[in-house]
Amino acid sequence: ETGLGRCEDKVVKNRLVTEKTPGCEELRPQTWSGDRGLTLTEWAPFGVIGAITPTTNPTSTIICNTIGMVAAGNTVVFNVHPSAVRCSMETVRLIHRAVREAGGPEDVVTAVGAPTVESAQTLMTHPGVRLLVVTGGAGVVKAAMRSGKRAICAGPGNPPVVVDATCDPAAAARHIVRGASFDNNIICVDEKEVFVVAEAADALLRGMRDAGAYLASGSDLRKLEATIFSETRGPRRPGVMAKDCIGKNAGEILRRAGIPTDGDPRLVACDVPEDHPLVWTEQMMPVLPVVRVPDVDRAIELAREAEHGFGHSAAMHSRDIDALSRMARVMNTSIFVKNGPIYSGLGEGGEGYTSFTIASPTGEGLTGPLSFSRRRRCVLVDHFRIV
Repeated sequence: ETGLGRCEDKVVKNRLVTEKTPGCEELRPQTWSGDRGLTLTEWAPFGVIGAITPTTNPTSTIICNTIGMVAAGNTVVFNVHPSAVRCSMETVRLIHRAVREAGGPEDVVTAVGAPTVESAQTLMTHPGVRLLVVTGGAGVVKAAMRSGKRAICAGPGNPPVVVDATCDPAAAARHIVRGASFDNNIICVDEKEVFVVAEAADALLRGMRDAGAYLASGSDLRKLEATIFSETRGPRRPGVMAKDCIGKNAGEILRRAGIPTDGDPRLVACDVPEDHPLVWTEQMMPVLPVVRVPDVDRAIELAREAEHGFGHSAAMHSRDIDALSRMARVMNTSIFVKNGPIYSGLGEGGEGYTSFTIASPTGEGLTGPLSFSRRRRCVLVDHFRIV
C-alpha cells in the first residue's frame, strides 16, 4: 500500500515487535517499610492515549505501541498516516480480535477510519485524551508538543556512522550495507551517512561492494543526483529528495537514473565530499554517502554536525575503546551502536527489548510500558510494619 521498503524486511520488523516489545513484566511495584509505616509505589494507566503513527513503519509501530500501552492499562485511539490506512486498519482489526479472544473488553484499541491532518488535531485537543504518543516527522512532533497535553514524541533522525583505521573493514562493510539497506533505508535508525578515516576508506568500499552494494562515482554519481534530488540548496544544507524515489529498491533507483547494473543491489554507495547534500539530508532511500576524512577526531565532529542535534541514533566501527567512548559521549543519542548495524540497537541482532517509538525530542528514548504509565504513591503512616 505505501510503496515503501522491502516486504521481507517488514516481516522482520513485525516479528521483532511481537517478540521483543516489553509488557506487564516491566511494571514492578516498589515498597518502603520502616519505623514510620509503609509506602507503596505502583504504576497506573493514563487512560485514553492518542497515538499518531507513520507511513514508514505503520504496522510494526501499531503492534509495538499497543503492547506497551495496553500492558500499562491504557486504551488507545490511533490516527494513522493517510498513506497507510488499509494495512494499519487491518493491523488494528487483528489486534482487536486477539484482545477479544484473550478475554479482554471490546474497543481497547481503535483507530480513526478516515485519518486526516484535521482528525489528528482533533485527537490532540480532545479532552478525553490524557496522553499523546507521536511517531513521525518534525511537523507533527511540534504540533503535539504545542497541544498542552503530556506528549511522548519520536522525531526524525539522520544517523551517522564513523569507521576508523582500527576496525575490521570487511565486518564494518557488511554491517553498514545491512543497516543502510534495511527496508530501503526508510526507518529512522538506518545508517544515513558514513565518515571513514582515509586509510581505511578503500578497504571499506571494497567490502561494501562485496557485501552487495553498487559503488557510484563520476558520471554515474551525477546521474544519480539528478534522479534522487528534486531540489538542492547548496553545500552542507539538506536537499529535497524526489518523493518517487523514497523507499524504492536500489536497483530501481539505478534504472531510473539510466545506470545499468546486474542483479538486485541492496544499496548504492557514493564516495562524496563532506559538503555533499546527501550527507546532510535524511534521504530515506538506499543511497548512502561515504565521506573520507583525515582522522577519527574529524570523523566524530562531522558525525555530530550531520546528525543535526536530533539525538536519535549513531554508530561506530572501531577496536579503539577510547574512540568508541568519546563518540558515544559526543553524540549523546538515544541509540549508539558499536560494531554492528544500528538496527541491532532495536534488538534485531542485538540484545535487549525493542521499541518503534524512539522519543528523543521529549527524552524518553526507547519507549515501553513504563513510558505509558503514571507513578502513584500510597503511604500508611505508623502502621503495617511487622518487625
